Amino acid sequence: MPQRKRGLAPGAGRRRLRAEEDVFPFNSLPVECQLHVLAFLPELDKCNAALVCVSWSRLMRSGKLWRVADFSRRGASHAGQEGLLVSNREFERWKAWVSHYVHHLISRGASLLTLRASFDLGDRYNKWGELLSHLLDSVHCRDLSHLDLNWTFTLLEPLDLRPHSGSASHQESVTKADQVENFQVLLAKLAHSCPRVTRMRLHFDWSETSASLLGQFRHLRVLELRYFWVFKGVNPGTLQTLTKALPSLRSLTLHVLVPLRNLGVSYTLESDSLEFLDVSQSRGLVFSRLRLPALRELRAKKAVRGITLDRRTRLRIQSRWPCLYQVLREGAPKLQALNNERLLPGWREQGYRELTVILQQACYCLQHLDSWLW
Repeated sequence: MPQRKRGLAPGAGRRRLRAEEDVFPFNSLPVECQLHVLAFLPELDKCNAALVCVSWSRLMRSGKLWRVADFSRRGASHAGQEGLLVSNREFERWKAWVSHYVHHLISRGASLLTLRASFDLGDRYNKWGELLSHLLDSVHCRDLSHLDLNWTFTLLEPLDLRPHSGSASHQESVTKADQVENFQVLLAKLAHSCPRVTRMRLHFDWSETSASLLGQFRHLRVLELRYFWVFKGVNPGTLQTLTKALPSLRSLTLHVLVPLRNLGVSYTLESDSLEFLDVSQSRGLVFSRLRLPALRELRAKKAVRGITLDRRTRLRIQSRWPCLYQVLREGAPKLQALNNERLLPGWREQGYRELTVILQQACYCLQHLDSWLW
């Protein structure tokens, strides 16, 4: 009698089918979809993913996965640590990491959207400016949209305790001159190679050459300019020309330290597109005229300078400046918020107590407290 075949248990087929359904067919997706998914991985995880299989290793070589060049990460051994005092050996290790990172981005054919870096461009020994220029020449950066650059300071650099010949002030002046020169060279390369930058944060020297180069970034929408040197003044005409040269600018943050010799100087700001202006971190920055028809929010703070002046000199300086309220009434008709406080709809026609309190914190005129110089 022929043996009857034993049928499969009813649950076995269902378990096998369910196991097959749980396996996501990643390799069956279009390449663009695979790249989009892998793009969400951190850089270290991308390197680990390249070890999974041959197909993933091939995917990880795509320049579309390497969109960010972040030299401010302090390397893997110092991630998340601030204010470190490091040894020369640790600094050399970090320099080696920077070199390998640049080689990695170039070998992957990176297509950069973001560049973050903190290098002292006045460093004649390490020549960080040449390193950044080499990176920009070797990768695709035409679509770079976000630039965060501190060109006055190198991360993890040990303190230089060696005695220098000559006066310290002369040595500092030479260093600052080297920094500005190399910054302008790098900024010119960025303007040529990365014309589509929309967000930018950097220290700025406010020279006419630097302002002219910055004005070439016609797509800039968000700009933050930090102070470069406490002894470096800002020419009122340079500030006015710069803002007029950026037709797409929506947000502007200024860290300006007006030197003591320029006390009494006031500034004009003009922009048809600017909607947000933050000068709360500036010192001594006083506006005599604004023409900002699209401005909706302003942040400004009156900074105490800690200077002792006789009353006559103080009044002579402050009498040159108009009240911020009058400047805003005439030059910012669409203003809705001042120092994070919502303005009443009729603020231009008539002032009110809460607005006066805000102006006492922001305005340098005689009417709103004349003791700011003490």
